[in-house]
Amino acid sequence: MFCSFKFTKKLFILMCACFLIALAAGGFGIHKAVTAVQADHELEQGIQLPIIMYHGILKDTKRQGNYVISPDLLESDMKYLKENGYTPVFMQDVIDYVKNGVPLPEKPIILSFDDGYYNNYAYAFPLAKQYEMKLVIAPIIAKTEEYSQANEENANYGHITWDNMKEMVDSGYVEIQNHTYHLHTNNQQQVGIKKKKGESESDYQARITQDVQMAQSKITEHIGRTPTTFVYPFGAFSKTSETYIRSMGFQATFGCESRTNVLTQNPECLYGLGRYLRTNEMDSAAFFESILT
Repeated sequence: MFCSFKFTKKLFILMCACFLIALAAGGFGIHKAVTAVQADHELEQGIQLPIIMYHGILKDTKRQGNYVISPDLLESDMKYLKENGYTPVFMQDVIDYVKNGVPLPEKPIILSFDDGYYNNYAYAFPLAKQYEMKLVIAPIIAKTEEYSQANEENANYGHITWDNMKEMVDSGYVEIQNHTYHLHTNNQQQVGIKKKKGESESDYQARITQDVQMAQSKITEHIGRTPTTFVYPFGAFSKTSETYIRSMGFQATFGCESRTNVLTQNPECLYGLGRYLRTNEMDSAAFFESILT
């Protein structure tokens, strides 16, 4: 009787263990199935990717406007994004998702900074470290060279130096992209990399190729990483601009059209990405609710 009971008890324990293992395996299988369905849905519907376009960050209220906001407003933006579950990513993260299927975090967003002002280093970079957020900075390389040679750092008018750039990239919180070497000009003769009036197609291609590739080589030389994305100055381009930019090996481009992007597995979705200009006109909640809903 005792032996029979002992055997039954062991059998009961064994049966319970098998049941729990099967349940766990089933749960894992269900989780895998749900994950696969979610992944398939993402591939079919695409992932929403808003890109915010910042420029200068200054404390002087008299200088704030369409292209300059305060450090306090930038910090408020970061707080809002963190509290609402958004995760800033690099363009390399986006490219890896589109081309290699590497997962992106839920609710990805890009915080981009055009022109590479020194105040990006003075104010935005410390906030990026504090809130653990990635920034994408596209400096004007001729300005970087100018201020590096002068060894001048001024938040009110300066641009980031090579040392600033290297420090930010090495921190893991900043990615550098290409915004031309010396073509960030807007006047009657030239608007960014747009074709000049009366310029031949061969001269146009040679002019922008020489400038953009110079920026590429300088960035690669000084920070050890080659930009993957071209950021159009003023969002200006001509009919053949994108063809020439792609021929230089760029895997993505930023424009200035105000819209949210949809990422799919088609690499074409990486070109002509839209961005929302961040002005000082609205507080963080009003701004993000106007573009993220």
